[in-house]
Amino acid sequence: MWGFGEAYERYVGRWSRPVAVEFVRWLDVPPGRTWLDVGCGTGALTETVLAHARPASVTGIDPSEGFLARARRQVPGATFEVGDALDLGGRTADVVVSGLVLTFVPDVARAVAEFARAGSRVGAYLWDYTTGMQMMRLFWDAAKDVDPAAASHDEGLRFTSVSAPDPLRTFWTGAGLNDVEVRGIVVPTVFRDFDDFWEPFLGGTGAAPAYAATLPPEQLDAVRDLLRSRLPAQGPIELTAQAWAVTGSR
Repeated sequence: MWGFGEAYERYVGRWSRPVAVEFVRWLDVPPGRTWLDVGCGTGALTETVLAHARPASVTGIDPSEGFLARARRQVPGATFEVGDALDLGGRTADVVVSGLVLTFVPDVARAVAEFARAGSRVGAYLWDYTTGMQMMRLFWDAAKDVDPAAASHDEGLRFTSVSAPDPLRTFWTGAGLNDVEVRGIVVPTVFRDFDDFWEPFLGGTGAAPAYAATLPPEQLDAVRDLLRSRLPAQGPIELTAQAWAVTGSR
């Protein structure tokens, strides 16, 4: 479900960019440092580091060739390589960061320990899937009303052990990192109209679109119609998205 960079960008990549800007500003890393972006995806955070942090260099790694292909086209000035959050392959950097990735890593503690091994400063951010990422919350609530089995796919239920302040703080301190801070970042997510809201859920890339792709047409139509009834009849549709951000240092 992570193979198509363009579909991901339409779905959630466009909203991760303003979060990345606030995240990099919050880290407030002095210029001239080397950065490693783990799980760089389509390059939203990598691009932000280049634009706002005046780095010496930035390397983005991701297991998806589809995402890396888009990142290479869109973000000149950075290096992009195939890589795994659980094994950084001996890579090191002054700053190791990760955006919207850890909820999909099978062993979060091991990944954060690897981040701490590789970098002197370590930071990450994740969507608040319970209530803060409104577009996803609306989708899953409608999906569960149509198909109760959707609960097993709902990120708000699946990721509470990672994407919340207390778990993030515990992972960072457990990796031996000091001066750990956690904060929320809220950004607007404004959709032109209902089609702009709904169509990205049909792209197959991401947890909610991947679930939507499994539904028979009549159930998918029922989810769509229920969502339409719960959102403003006329655009724009003005929602917000919250992410939890964490940082610490060795």
